[in-house]
Amino acid sequence: MDSRSDEDDVRVRASRHGSRPRTRTRPAHDEAVPGLVIAVDRGRMTVRVEGPDGAPVDVTTMRARELGKHGVVVGDRVRVVGDTTGRTDSLARIVTIADRVTSLRRTADDTDPTERIVVANADLLVVVTSVADPDPALGFLDRCLVAAYAGGLAPLLCLTKTDLASPQPLLDRYAGLEVQAVPMSREASLDDLLEHLRDRMSVLVGQSGVGKSTLVNRLVPDAFRATGDVSKIGKGRHTSSSVVLLDLPGGGTVIDTPGIRSLGLAHVTPSDVLAAFDDLAEAAVDCPPLCGHTAVDPGCALDAWAAGGPPARRERLASFRRLIAAVGQLGPGH
Repeated sequence: MDSRSDEDDVRVRASRHGSRPRTRTRPAHDEAVPGLVIAVDRGRMTVRVEGPDGAPVDVTTMRARELGKHGVVVGDRVRVVGDTTGRTDSLARIVTIADRVTSLRRTADDTDPTERIVVANADLLVVVTSVADPDPALGFLDRCLVAAYAGGLAPLLCLTKTDLASPQPLLDRYAGLEVQAVPMSREASLDDLLEHLRDRMSVLVGQSGVGKSTLVNRLVPDAFRATGDVSKIGKGRHTSSSVVLLDLPGGGTVIDTPGIRSLGLAHVTPSDVLAAFDDLAEAAVDCPPLCGHTAVDPGCALDAWAAGGPPARRERLASFRRLIAAVGQLGPGH
């Protein structure tokens, strides 16, 4: 095999009369129809295209061979050929995937080198967390913020179950960041949240039991996402099992993701972590050269910054240092 070939090479099956050389030349696919991937399930993708009458049509597709190993995820902008009528048992092929503007990425843990793109091209990452029952997982929330900034998404905190406890501790914790938050309860109006979601593609993430599926069912009444009670030990049961894009009645779309217990950051660089803590980044300007911003770095300006403010600063600095311990120390230039 030619060492210069790559995973996008078109592979042609050998015939009985000999083999034809592999080529990088791809079909033009001038007749390909643009579409949006709205669901992925076991090698089959549902792509929404525009029908002959201008109405949206959901088409079942598979990935064309010439795409090589490139995966397809919800939110991808693609072009398809074949049967795009959407009729039962019809099948089209995805032949191109547009460059991704943003991406929500994760790894299994902080040491796993395999990066997984969960969603492409979303505008907003809505981090859903309950203020009680279960208690908020602060480390997970910080990781979500890092993943948002690293992937080019704007973050939004959706604080659920505010009828059980005050959201103020969480609002205070993130007051120093340019992160907006929307407190929610089952009885509260959705207007404030919808104002953020309208005419945007948003992806919702949250650990099990925080009320994410309940929220999705309120936002999209015909979504019928499964919901489950929180167990006696305060940990939620997994209720949603697939990533799916849903249309908001008032405009815009939301992408619901399965409840996850961890968010690995092996793909994230230390500079991405600092970017997620813009208040820390401003204070770090006064650090000495080559400062790693850890508790053992002499002269780190972050210690004085934390000591000179409210307790929430010390909590944020502790969260930041836990993250850089996982991702790796910051190097020169930071």
